[in-house]
Amino acid sequence: MQKFRFIKTEIDGLFLIEPCVFEDERGYFMETYNYEEFRRVGIDVNFVQDNQSRSKKGVLRGLHFQTKHAQGKLVRVVKGEVFDVAVDLRRESVTFGRYCGVRLSGERKNQFYIPKNFAHGFLVLSDEAEFIYKCTDFYDPDNESGIIWNDSDLDIKWPIMDSENLLLSDKDKKFGSFRDYKIILDNG
Repeated sequence: MQKFRFIKTEIDGLFLIEPCVFEDERGYFMETYNYEEFRRVGIDVNFVQDNQSRSKKGVLRGLHFQTKHAQGKLVRVVKGEVFDVAVDLRRESVTFGRYCGVRLSGERKNQFYIPKNFAHGFLVLSDEAEFIYKCTDFYDPDNESGIIWNDSDLDIKWPIMDSENLLLSDKDKKFGSFRDYKIILDNG
């Protein structure tokens, strides 16, 4: 029996994942990860760290990545709804610099697999959201970096009405542009 539905996106390696949910009068049960099922579709990774955050409506986190010890991520929302974004930073990729955005919610129980060498961020759409993600490498603050959320070259279509009411960390407000990132790559 299939435990997950893996939906390929327009960017190679990114998957929207819908788990099989078993519901009855008691509630529900689902697997959120199964190594063998994921390996069958080419997601053969070892997760080493789990993280969880809670954010209120209008919080935008990202676009984050690590310059060394790049992290692949399996992300999901257990409460609320977010717009989740992955930007392809794989220089050799035909989709380098393109993004994919998906809505994740606790109600739909869907997940998003983001391979390493992507920038990642999300915007909270509901009053509150609890966000959980598995990582393929450990967090390394010395190699943490990012791209500004509203970069004109990336032109991400965030589902927001009023950008002045977004809540960003001071760190996220100071990230450079995608063009700056490409210059560093070209000179590195």
